[in-house]
Amino acid sequence: MATKVIALQGDTAELICYRHYGYTAGITEQVMDNNPGLAALGPVLPMGTAVVLPELPTQQIKTTIQLWD
Repeated sequence: MATKVIALQGDTAELICYRHYGYTAGITEQVMDNNPGLAALGPVLPMGTAVVLPELPTQQIKTTIQLWD
C-alpha cells in the first residue's frame, strides 16, 4: 500500500525518501516516476506538496560466511 506524505518546509524528494525509507539509492527515482509533475516543482518542494511513496519489497539481507577462524 502506498503512503502519502506532505512536504515540510525545505523538503526535497530525496529528503522525504530518506526520512521514510532510511535510504535513497534507487528509491528516489521510483518516487519521481510515481508522482508526475513533482520534478517540475523544483528541487525544493513547496510546503504542503503531497508526495505518494510506493510500498517497497523488503530488502534481502546478505549473509556472509567465514572461511577461516
